[in-house]
Parts: sequence; structure tokens; C-alpha cells
Amino acid sequence: MDQPSEDEALRAFGLQGFGKQTRETNVQAQIEQSRRKPQKTLVQYGPDSDDESHKSHKSRDSDNDDDDDDDDEDEEEEDEFPVSHELVLKTHEAAVTAMTMDASGTRLITGSIDCTLKFHDIPSMTATSLRSFKSVDPNETKGATIGETHPINQVTFNPISPSQVLVISASNPQAKIFNREGELQTQFVKGDMYLRDMHNTKGHVSAITSGAWHPTDYSYCVTAGTDSTLRIWDVTNKRAQKEVIVHKSRAEGSAGRTRMTAVAWGAPAQGGSNILVSAALDGSLVMWSGEGPYSRPTGEIRDAHTRDTWTSGIDVSADGRLVVTRGGDNTIKLWDTRKFKDPVSTTSHASTSSQFPTSNIKFSPNSMNIITGSETGDLHILSTARLTPELITPVTPGSPLISVLWHPKLNQIVTGSANAETHILYNPSISTGGAIYVMSRAPKKRHVDDDPTRTMDLSNGVDPSTIIVPGSLPRGTSLTAKHPTLGTTASGRSRDPRRPHLPLTTPFAKSQPDEKHIREHIPLSSMRDEDPRAALLKYADKAKNDPMFTNAWKDTQPKTIYAELSDEEEGSDDEPAKKKAKT
Repeated sequence: MDQPSEDEALRAFGLQGFGKQTRETNVQAQIEQSRRKPQKTLVQYGPDSDDESHKSHKSRDSDNDDDDDDDDEDEEEEDEFPVSHELVLKTHEAAVTAMTMDASGTRLITGSIDCTLKFHDIPSMTATSLRSFKSVDPNETKGATIGETHPINQVTFNPISPSQVLVISASNPQAKIFNREGELQTQFVKGDMYLRDMHNTKGHVSAITSGAWHPTDYSYCVTAGTDSTLRIWDVTNKRAQKEVIVHKSRAEGSAGRTRMTAVAWGAPAQGGSNILVSAALDGSLVMWSGEGPYSRPTGEIRDAHTRDTWTSGIDVSADGRLVVTRGGDNTIKLWDTRKFKDPVSTTSHASTSSQFPTSNIKFSPNSMNIITGSETGDLHILSTARLTPELITPVTPGSPLISVLWHPKLNQIVTGSANAETHILYNPSISTGGAIYVMSRAPKKRHVDDDPTRTMDLSNGVDPSTIIVPGSLPRGTSLTAKHPTLGTTASGRSRDPRRPHLPLTTPFAKSQPDEKHIREHIPLSSMRDEDPRAALLKYADKAKNDPMFTNAWKDTQPKTIYAELSDEEEGSDDEPAKKKAKT
């Protein structure tokens, strides 16, 4: 029988080798762990499917392996869209309503109904440390009311300057700009609500609903408010907007005003004039030239969507020719900016704007597809040509999918759901960086905070038995027991020789010095205990013999006469001084 080698014996004993060991990871195994489980509700449509065919959902059972052709088609569909794997971030406590990622794909910022922004640094995360490095409450800024909190409506990275982030909170008329580290840079001014003419106000007078950056100039952004205005801001001047666009509603009973619900600012990738498109609560869709003038819109559709329904999503294609809107009337419509009258395509889609007014819709990086979420938690990938679904895949079943984002460089889809989860969908064969980089890194060493058994659960309060009072005796020690290093002596000093003596503390949080220290170090401190009469009398003879200051009136100055104390008034020496007669 062959004897085991020395290396095999070491491995059997549990040793892998000597010296410092390097941590290695199986990249393929980690990526495979993030593969999404096959879903029976996965629905796929071909590009030639008509309206009737996509109404009757052709569901495929992923457990049926009898047909090899169907399996090949499934693999082809998985390779076409980055949805085969996912990375789940659970950093919020409520629904994720907004998200943004910088152009390089290294910084992810999410906003939630819990009124916080979570900053995630993708390169520093691993598969075992999926957490945000900073949490910011945009409402805790200078000038904010104490206790005032607002959910996050929108957060958007500047597409040109990645150090600027536009943040818009619900029920707040002031937009804010943060840097990528979560520090406040600019807070735009609030307008005077008592002015009727919106052209004369320096800012929004009511809540802001949406915002967007200038596509080619990093110093400008636009905000849409419920005061029926769009305001273009220069980030270097927070005291007043650069331009005011007042939308005059033509709906009956609106008095010329309506709420602006969404705004988008787009420009052709190949160059050319940019456009500014906004939707209003009166159902209108308005388009302006991005560089002005803004006195009159270049195109307006009065009944783009049903009146008094919240159009929550709007986006402009990469070539600047198409506009897609997601209305509160359960429809998705595609518009051509060159013929801005009737929709090019229309499809029905259940709206979640009544519950989540920030539900958005986005073009893919090449504008060949459109992505949006649904109230059932599914991700819908539509064809831009006819708005027919090409892929419907569940992300958070049973929980509405609110916000979506398709990053052009990473080719990964980021989604935010009502169950406070953020999902990053990717495909290792067609995606780069981002979630793939996270799953390819070796796991970090476990920290004590990562072990739930060593972390205190404060959700149900604090158990009084776990509270440790400083200076108290250990549990199980009697109060009458004398320990050489526990407790204090009769003079108040600690029994522990390693602990220095702490002087008493006054109510003003200052150390109380002893009497000896005051007498030796504070000048004239001895006068506090001196008799004032005796202190004056000891200078009587000197003033009489050397009248330096009273020589001018020595002839007219009356003679000082001190009363003589009788023997009875003087009293005994043992009598306290306060009982003696004072003259």
C-alpha cells in the first residue's frame, strides 16, 4: 500500500502550508452564486408579436427540459439582456424611490421614503460586505425646520461633472446639490409665496417634483415644481434662478396653473440642439428649445395623458428624436419630437404613480429598448419600435418595482423596489465592472459587527440587564464586599491605584479646586476671609503720618473718630466674631 505524501498528510491534518497564507477566491463560483433562480413567470416575446399575442402572456416553464430548442432560445434571450445574475443591496428601511450612478459606474446613490440617501462605493464592496459607506439626510441642513423630514423624490448625477449630485425631496421647494461624498454644496433659494406673478419670484414657491441636468453644460440644471413653473438654475448662483418658464394651463377650471410632474433634458449624442420636455397634471406634454427662448413652447400636446393623472416618468432617447412617457392613466406612449402631435405608439401598462409618484421609465443606452417596473415587481423590457414587451422578468415578486436605471458603460440594470431592496442585474458575458467586480473580489475578514450573535438588537428596546453602569460592581458581587480595586474610599478616592483622583465637578462642568490651591495660586484670595474693618484700620496710621493723597485738604478734613467698644460689647475671645457689635 502506497504511503501518503508529506503534503497530503498536512492537508489531512488541516494545514495548507507554512508562512503567511494568501486568501484566494473562486471567481466563477462566487458569480454562479449570484445567478438568478429560474422563474416560471418569465415571459419572453419575439419582435414580431402583435398586441393580441402579448396580451396572452406566453409563459415558459423553466423546469421543462424536454424541448432543446426552447432551452437554446432561453439562453439566447439571457445573453441579449443583462438579467441572468443579480446583486441585492439591503441598505434602506423603506421603499427605494430614486437612484443614480456616475458615468464611471463606481458610485451608486439611492434615495428612499425613509428620507435618507445611501452612498455606495462599488470598488470597496465585496460579496460579504454589501453596505453603504455613508447615510445622509438631506433635510438636516442649515435653515431646515427641526424635525422636518421629506422622502427623496429624485437624485441625479451630473452627466459631465461626476462631483455634483442634484437631490430633490418631496414637499420641499428648495433643490440641493451634494458632492459625491455626501457633503452639501448648494441649496437653492425659496421664492416668495405671496407674489402672484411667478416671473418675479427668485425660486419655487411650492414643492419640487422633478429635476434634470443640462446634457452638455455641467453648470445648469432644471427643476419642475407644483407652482406651474420650470426653473433653470446656475449652480454657481443659488440666490436666484437663471430662467423661469411659466406653463399656462388651458384646462378648464385650472386658472392658468397646474402642477408640473416630470421633466427631461436631452440632446442628440451626435450633436445638435437639445430639447426640454415636461409633463403636467392637466395631461399636457410641453416641449421647449433647450437653449431658449422660453417665452413660447416649440410644441405642446394638451391631452397627451388623461387629465388629473400623474405622469411620473419621462425620458428622451439618445438621438434626441423620441420621447417616452409613463402616465397615470395606465398607458405608456412614445412621441416623435419632429412630429409632436400624436403618439407614435401606445401600450397599456398598470401605473403605480398613485402610490409611488416617482415611478420612472428609461431608454436603454442604445435607445433600442425601454425599461420600466410594474406593481407586481416585474421588470419590463419593451421594444422601442412598437412598445411590445421583449422580456418580463420578476425582480421582487409581490412588491412594486419603482425606479429603474440602465447604465451605459457597465451594461447593468439597477432597480429599486417597495420592499427597500436595490437589485443590480448583470450578465457576466456582456456586462463589465460593477457587480462583476464586486463578485470577483475575495471576501473580507469577518468583523465583529457582521456577526448577529455579537451585535445588540435594538429593534425591541434595550434589556435592562445588559446595561453596564460605570463604577458599579460586577454582576454577582455583594455591595458589602470589600475588593482591593473596586469602589471608593471614605475620602472619595478610587481604590484602584491605576486610576487618578478626579476632583469634584461643579454644575458648570468645571473642576472644583481645593482651598490650598486657591490660597497658593489665586492672587488676593486671602482677602475673602479677612475682616474689612480690620483691613482698613491697619492703614490708618500710615495715612495719618504720610498723607500722600489727602495732603491738599489736611487743614479742612475733619478728624476721624472711631467708636470705642466697651468690655461688654467686646465679649470674650471664645465668642464667635459674627456676634460682636459692629460699628
